[in-house]
Amino acid sequence: MQVLVSDTSVIIDLNRGGLLEQVFTLPYDFVVPDVLYKRELENYEGPRLQELGLRVEPLNNHEVEEAIRFRLHQSKLSVPDSFALSLAKSRKWVLLSGDADLRDMASRGIVECHGVLWLFDQMELNRTIAIGDLKQALNAIAEHPRCRLPRTEIRQRQRQYEKITGR
Repeated sequence: MQVLVSDTSVIIDLNRGGLLEQVFTLPYDFVVPDVLYKRELENYEGPRLQELGLRVEPLNNHEVEEAIRFRLHQSKLSVPDSFALSLAKSRKWVLLSGDADLRDMASRGIVECHGVLWLFDQMELNRTIAIGDLKQALNAIAEHPRCRLPRTEIRQRQRQYEKITGR
């Protein structure tokens, strides 16, 4: 099964859309680095996420050293994000991120990287949620004041969902 290493922003967006349960029904294993979990998720839905299937992975010494190198190269990366990037690269897993700086680093050929909207596509393809519910979740995320998703892609999916549902 393909493994997806998530950053915190993806999990927050999924939670805002009420999609945590549905995303864990996809045919992927979801993991986060232990540092990210401790710093950002343990007190934010952490136990619930683990019950749903989130795995917390420790990094080995080489992976920690690489995370430090990533951070030195791109100072805007947070420590948890640099750990997520290192974990994905070292183990040849896919990175999930909504953070622009992290996605920029990943796009330099380091790892395959996707975001929340890709997960929407996966939920649609795998029929893990009704399209009407997917549209409602997307609207909830888009209406949040801290939404970082590209507006053009949001509108494109909203129109796509409207065509399917007829509303």
